[in-house]
Amino acid sequence: MARKIDRRDVLKGAGTAGVVGLAGCITQNSGGGETDSGGMEETESGDMEDTESSDSGSMRTIKHSVLMPITGDLGSLGGPIRDGGTLPVKQLEAAGDMPVAFDQTVEDTQTDPQAGIQAANALANAGYPTVTGPASSGVNLQVTRQVFIPNSMVGCSPSSTSPNVTNLDDDDLIFRTAPSDALQGQVMAQVADGELGNSTASIMYVNNDYGQALADSFESAFVDNYSGSVQASVAFEQEQSSYTSPLSTAMNDSPSMLVVIGYPASGIQIFRDFYANYNNDTDVLVTDGLVDPTLPDEVGNDMANVFATTPQATGPGQEEFASLYEDEYDRAPGVFNAHAYDASAVCLLANAKAGSNDGDAIKAEMRAVANPNDGLEVTPGNLAEGLQAVLDGEDVYYSGASSSVDFDENGDMTAVTYAFLQYNTEMDGNVETISTIDFSA
Repeated sequence: MARKIDRRDVLKGAGTAGVVGLAGCITQNSGGGETDSGGMEETESGDMEDTESSDSGSMRTIKHSVLMPITGDLGSLGGPIRDGGTLPVKQLEAAGDMPVAFDQTVEDTQTDPQAGIQAANALANAGYPTVTGPASSGVNLQVTRQVFIPNSMVGCSPSSTSPNVTNLDDDDLIFRTAPSDALQGQVMAQVADGELGNSTASIMYVNNDYGQALADSFESAFVDNYSGSVQASVAFEQEQSSYTSPLSTAMNDSPSMLVVIGYPASGIQIFRDFYANYNNDTDVLVTDGLVDPTLPDEVGNDMANVFATTPQATGPGQEEFASLYEDEYDRAPGVFNAHAYDASAVCLLANAKAGSNDGDAIKAEMRAVANPNDGLEVTPGNLAEGLQAVLDGEDVYYSGASSSVDFDENGDMTAVTYAFLQYNTEMDGNVETISTIDFSA
């Protein structure tokens, strides 16, 4: 059984200089994230050099990075997801008395593929072998193809859900703790028919890999499995000043339901335009990218006709994680925050088992430290104990906050849970969970 620890003690002193096992200090990088600069020195040429000594008596440094959209269309969600991804290192540093040091940095994708590629190249050049991220599939797929795979970096996204990730020719470098939209499309169709009783729908989707793949998945399941009718499927660009035209096209034949697949910064204007021209009688179904508690206030409407499906954190360590997250950040975790914690935790355990900051060595240990075995069960509550066990040569398996974190041959999750939600401004956080839906691959 996983050992329980006091949540008030585990993060005491996190990020404070002088804790045993730290090398360096926490600084802010250009993306607004936290960077543990330990083990790195600037050379005369201006490059960063890993100062970790190979002497047997010196402390090894485990390097890890987080690549999230701190700004841009997903900025309001990316910051809290980043916080989930950086929490394991903070927790391990706070535990102290570790025989390894930690070098963690954060980069900002700006919710833009080219910015994401530039940020990922910075991580590759600095020698970071593992990355929690990117967040959106539109960024993740390009970053993976152009940076992670060529540089043999292990990428583990907490929120990139495109089915196209599954079939990447990635040399087993790419993993994710979020489920594929091939599953979520089926969940959305089930909700549209069984929970909301709709037989006709129109779709508005952000014009990228995430939006297109999820729109296709929903339409296929809604039509084939529930004999539904999709009257229009309309792509839209991010962060436009008006969405009146695509809304008009989508709503032209008066569908009983509108499906909107996008991100919060665009969603604000989409819903402002929706409520300016249509009433609350039409059901609106959104996905995880538009589950943001600030939306009703930004839109100026209670959005009570807006429902959502989103991956739900129901792993064995969910309660432990939630307590750690709330103590560190003074707020409850949101969508994909637990998935980010799990992605980082597995990368750190795999690095410890591999014994080096080498992506090819680490990828070979990802399933060894995550998938069920006869070793020590590791959860967010005993992560430091688990890392020490790995360093001592013991077998472990990680039971996460988001799920059991059991990777299949493609690096996808074998079993996940979805939540069916509704905006409700009378609830704390403005979002109410109506039910949960379990899915197995």
